[in-house]
Amino acid sequence: MEFYASCPQGFESALADELRDLGLPRVRKLKGRVSFAGAPSDAERACLWSRLASRIFVVLKRFTCRDADELYDEVYTMPWEDILRRGSTIAITASGTNGNLRNTRFTALRAKDALCDRLADEVGVRADVDTGRPDARISIALHDDRASLQLDLSGEPLFRRLPREIGRQGGSLALRPDYAALVLAQVAWKPCCDADDAPVLIDPCCADGGILLEAASIAAGRAPGLERTRWGFSCWADHDRAAWDRMRSEARQRAQQAGRAHARIIATDFDAAALARTRRLIKAAGADGIVTFVQPTVEAISAHLGSPSDTHVLAANMCTLRLNDASRASRLIQQLAALAPLRCAPVSALSRDGLLEVALRMRPTADIAIKPNNEDARLVLFDRSHGSTDAGSDAGANTRPNASKRTQAPVETVATVDVGDGSPVAVLVPESDQFAARLKKVARLRRKWAKREGVTCYRVYDADLPDYSAAIDLYEGAPDTPGRWVVVAEYAAPKSIDPSLAQARLLDMLEITPRVLKVDPDHVAARSRTRSRGGSQYATGGGASSGGSARETGRAQTHQNAWEQGAVHIQEGGLTFTANFNSYLDTGIFLDHRVTRDLVRTYAKGCKRFLNLFAYTGTATCYAADGGALSTTTVDLSNTYLDWARRNMAQNGFIGPEHRFVRDDVLAWVAEQRRAHRTWDLIFCDPPTFSNSAKMGERTWDVQRDHVELLCALSGLLAPGGRAIFSCNLRTFRLDERALADVGIAVEDITEQTIPEDFARNKRIHRCFIITNR
Repeated sequence: MEFYASCPQGFESALADELRDLGLPRVRKLKGRVSFAGAPSDAERACLWSRLASRIFVVLKRFTCRDADELYDEVYTMPWEDILRRGSTIAITASGTNGNLRNTRFTALRAKDALCDRLADEVGVRADVDTGRPDARISIALHDDRASLQLDLSGEPLFRRLPREIGRQGGSLALRPDYAALVLAQVAWKPCCDADDAPVLIDPCCADGGILLEAASIAAGRAPGLERTRWGFSCWADHDRAAWDRMRSEARQRAQQAGRAHARIIATDFDAAALARTRRLIKAAGADGIVTFVQPTVEAISAHLGSPSDTHVLAANMCTLRLNDASRASRLIQQLAALAPLRCAPVSALSRDGLLEVALRMRPTADIAIKPNNEDARLVLFDRSHGSTDAGSDAGANTRPNASKRTQAPVETVATVDVGDGSPVAVLVPESDQFAARLKKVARLRRKWAKREGVTCYRVYDADLPDYSAAIDLYEGAPDTPGRWVVVAEYAAPKSIDPSLAQARLLDMLEITPRVLKVDPDHVAARSRTRSRGGSQYATGGGASSGGSARETGRAQTHQNAWEQGAVHIQEGGLTFTANFNSYLDTGIFLDHRVTRDLVRTYAKGCKRFLNLFAYTGTATCYAADGGALSTTTVDLSNTYLDWARRNMAQNGFIGPEHRFVRDDVLAWVAEQRRAHRTWDLIFCDPPTFSNSAKMGERTWDVQRDHVELLCALSGLLAPGGRAIFSCNLRTFRLDERALADVGIAVEDITEQTIPEDFARNKRIHRCFIITNR
């Protein structure tokens, strides 16, 4: 009989190897599928044991099909009474079209009519249709004037093998088992476990648990389909129940024997909360006996490794990591690769960038394009037994079975850049040496300026080289949280730039920057503004922004524990603020407003009432209180940022009922205060460029469109002799002076005097104006 196993694109080679290892004859790799031949028991063995196939089909017939009548006749002539067991419910789907059959629903309906008419004529009973959960799933595929008819022997997809309560532990979905199996196939984890040695798998970013679950199942010798009770072949007349029962019994015995194997899995992650969830997931799956969780350090992992003669492999899913954590995980893998037991250990990872190439100083031996969660990704393999890294390699160490029978490509090392500290930095783009030279120069000049001015947090680099378009900010921690932190925020690259080249340059900047600025690599936070992927390393939570700064896209809102994970104290102007480098789009303080905040403090002397609108983390409120404002009101729509503002005020000693914090839609709140005739002596207003927050109802905010209305409202809130400072970071902003003059509002542009020296390269970072009530 003719069968085929369907699979996602990119799986074909590994699936073909898997089916050959199962002893199936005439295996042939095709696009999105692998065909094979054999008896019904061969197909059922594939259903039971395949970890990579999505479904297993038996081809029932191939025929010429030019129109609906020919389709009906060909399907009707099939002996359905001898193919399907009596009483089986059916569902038929169709794919493909030709000149006469252009609607797949009609094609499926016509085939269904033929099948039911055949059964009615031969056995007197038509088949019942059940599109939800049929016994028999039949598909017809058209290609020009040819058609094929097949029966799905698996029923539900084979990758649906995780119990729901395990696959969705903690509200997050584990990596689909077939994708996890593909990662593990690249490092030959199954042959390693079958060889009865003592293989060790290290997963350095195990947060979703998918690779751990699949690796533990493989080590336990458990057939992936062993616990499934419903199969598509149950309705197939050629299904031999007794032979199937024997096959399952043999699989159970094999699992019992493999259960005594000595395979071990070492797992860690930089996200402590995610690691805790993964522990619960592994325990729920009953795999906690084989998995050891450790801290994400080389020392903790090395304490659990075997000897250099044991088989070690590394596997990771880096697709869901924030860019920052992906960089840290890559550095951890780099450090592990230098350990004696791991110097020849293969590394297999799901990735969306070139971080591992930089870390291992190698080009991947294999690079497969795949789409987990329907998003573009790469599965990269570094088979280090055929090459060496700068960490060195030991000949003959860590040999492993090569199940994939892959012809190894030669290893191509990447370029290096000298940053002047005696140790070269591996990079993806050779021209990154120009960025390194420029960064060294501007960092030296900026450091002298900052020391002279008493500034501890400042911009070091601002797209000085057009090809390396990013802003780099340096933060010095306060005495109670000592250290140095760097934020690298990439500007969106023009459409004419190859995205992969722009990504490579960003990765090079992330490698070079901590070395030049002498910052711990774990203290480098990345903000990428070129890609937007929900739940991925370029998502808003924890690292990379998508589509502009936080003031342009609205304020991020996350939970208290996320805020605490990245909290660091910094100092500015004699005040202490909390910055967060892990959980938000911005750090909690806009450095370009350093001079503006000091201006607020100057104007606050003798001020009775201060108002901060769109207050963010309340830094301007702290300056006003420090300047002498007797009372302050801080307004923002986000509870998260209002809580942050309260902390900033409290840690500077500004507490008490005279300091109010209001969570409200600013525009609605301002209108209410005007109706109540309330006034303030000093107002600071720094609105977002655009907002469509659900908390605003159906209204949206656009600073260019709505600024005249806002400034009129601010003017109405000013006490006699009061001032309002209005700031805007829309680079194309144009103040509508004529409209404001028509309503009698005089506005003074003070932008030039509010741009700090470290932002002088980009004076469009913000616009700033003063409104005075004379």
